[in-house]
Amino acid sequence: MRVAVASDHAGFCQKAQVIDFINSLGHEAIDLGPATDDRVDYPDYADPVARGVADGTYDRGVLICGTGIGMAMTADKVPGIRAVAIQTPGFAELCREHNDANVICLSGRFVDPTTNDEIVKIFLEQPFGGGRHAQRVEKIMREDER
Repeated sequence: MRVAVASDHAGFCQKAQVIDFINSLGHEAIDLGPATDDRVDYPDYADPVARGVADGTYDRGVLICGTGIGMAMTADKVPGIRAVAIQTPGFAELCREHNDANVICLSGRFVDPTTNDEIVKIFLEQPFGGGRHAQRVEKIMREDER
């Protein structure tokens, strides 16, 4: 699986570890920046990840900012993206199983690196449940048509 990864300055401290962890699972992590922890605007990094996932360049996206919230709000504006800010492994499982999330947004300030690794592992390995959830995801995605 090809996984695009980016952060802002607040998530930069965990970005390299997340990339190494994704690669250790046998996936290909692609670093979309930034190159340093200098202050940046998170939309400038969330957008290319989301657009790359939406157009099929990448299979999934992982974004890291202070809370995960700003990245999720930005990424979710891109048609075809189902981005979520996740702080627990249980929510990571549900966002994949029930919502077929394709971009996950992590907190670099409020969630420790070990927990974020567990969240990423679940996000990459948990299949979408389909069934009754597929109808709901279709209804979510029709909002992209408006």
